[in-house]
Amino acid sequence: MTADAGRGPDTASADGSGDTVDKGLAKGRIGTFAGAVLGISTVAPGYTLTASIGLIVASVGLKMPAIFIAGFIPMFLTAYAYRELNSRVPDCGASFTWSTKAFGPYVGWMCGWGMVLATIIVLSNLAAIAVDYFYLFLAQVMGNDSIADLASNKLVNIATTLVFIVIATYISGRGVTTSAVVQYALVGFQMVVLVAFAVTAIVRSHGVPTGLSFSIDWFNPFTGLTIAAFVVGLTGSIFAFWGWDTCLTLGEESKDPTKVPGRAGLLAVVSILITYLLVAIAVMMYAGVGTEGVGLGNPDNSENVFRPLANPVLGGFGGLMLFLAIFASSIASLQTTFLPAARTMLAMGSYGAFPKKLAAVHPRYLVPTYATVVSGIITAVFYAVVKMLSDRALLDTIAALGIMICWYYGITAFACVWFFRRELFTSVHNIVYKFLFPLLGGAILAVVFVISVQESLNPENGSGSSLFGIGLVFYIGFGLLLLGVVLMFVRRATHPAFFRGETLRRTIAPVDVDKETLT
Repeated sequence: MTADAGRGPDTASADGSGDTVDKGLAKGRIGTFAGAVLGISTVAPGYTLTASIGLIVASVGLKMPAIFIAGFIPMFLTAYAYRELNSRVPDCGASFTWSTKAFGPYVGWMCGWGMVLATIIVLSNLAAIAVDYFYLFLAQVMGNDSIADLASNKLVNIATTLVFIVIATYISGRGVTTSAVVQYALVGFQMVVLVAFAVTAIVRSHGVPTGLSFSIDWFNPFTGLTIAAFVVGLTGSIFAFWGWDTCLTLGEESKDPTKVPGRAGLLAVVSILITYLLVAIAVMMYAGVGTEGVGLGNPDNSENVFRPLANPVLGGFGGLMLFLAIFASSIASLQTTFLPAARTMLAMGSYGAFPKKLAAVHPRYLVPTYATVVSGIITAVFYAVVKMLSDRALLDTIAALGIMICWYYGITAFACVWFFRRELFTSVHNIVYKFLFPLLGGAILAVVFVISVQESLNPENGSGSSLFGIGLVFYIGFGLLLLGVVLMFVRRATHPAFFRGETLRRTIAPVDVDKETLT
């Protein structure tokens, strides 16, 4: 805590960082390209398309490209909020730290809780996809289709998942440089295979019975959609872009902490949009959205759309490469997704919002090894419990993720506007990037959050599972956020320093009159 920590909530240090602290992480390790690769890896285009296409098509049919663009818009606008906040306060706590400084400890704690929750649930989903494609790949190599069925055996599935989680936790605990090197190969491979698959599917779409001709109407969200269908699809789309903000949690480890993370985030989110649109167009042109066979609307394909398409589109060896690419995508993201989870927990531990033990940094690798291990254990337990409860829980967790993502991304967008409120209208740059873009992004996410919570009450907007007539999506999404409120007040009762503003103060960004002039 700094010497001036006793000042009121509207005070700030000269650079606007307030009393953020050095966590002991490695410095100068991540450049713009490496940051973008880690962001793309966390999003995991191969895994995400596998998991989300079925959900989106079930809601909006042929409007999938329009929905991907609609999901991209708030992500793109919010990315500027992240960029501006990071340029002033580079901190591995990212959303947690910025929302605390803007709105105080209670909003900050709940924002951090939402981020950690989303990450843990994503990790469990990544593990599920990794297991499916691991056994699909082995079945292809061995020429024995029955091997693929091992993924359906709950005990085998859970045991394999735990092995993957242990491996990913180990790599993440070896240092951020090791993570980046591993990701170059894994991300590069999956992107090359996805593009090859998409181009081949488009070329071959004219010779298959399910093939469709390209239509510009696929990009028009204003026809043929109800509001409810649009929002459910948009929730899946927003989930599909989740993870690019990993770049921002690596701010303290970047070569230029004030510039590199923001640039990497923007590069990642734009690259992901291009990939999604290409693949979405390709699979619709080849498979259509029918409910039988390889159709994207077939419920049997909803959790794994590439499985029935791989061999017909790419042939035996190409299909094998696609399975391997999706497996690589899942494993890559499983490993990198530990980065934001562990660093958010590290920051919350450093400031006393979470137990101090989570603030421990490995003396050799300079990474939050303890927080990484805790993330791995929680992920393993969550996955095992959910898997034992329901085989269809994957759909519910994806829908629930949309609620959590809208929650903490939206708070971060609004935090940008409020943190910079003294300088919003001092330049054209500030009007656009610190006010308009974050405000619009936050407003869109807030609306989607409210409607998504309402829609989650209906069991039909998920796997159909319910408890007391209320959809399981509601309990996973909004219910776990409410659990955070309880845990927050328990933490406040036992360790009140953070909630008194003694460890991380609420501040306002000061105006630099030399830089912030009207243009």
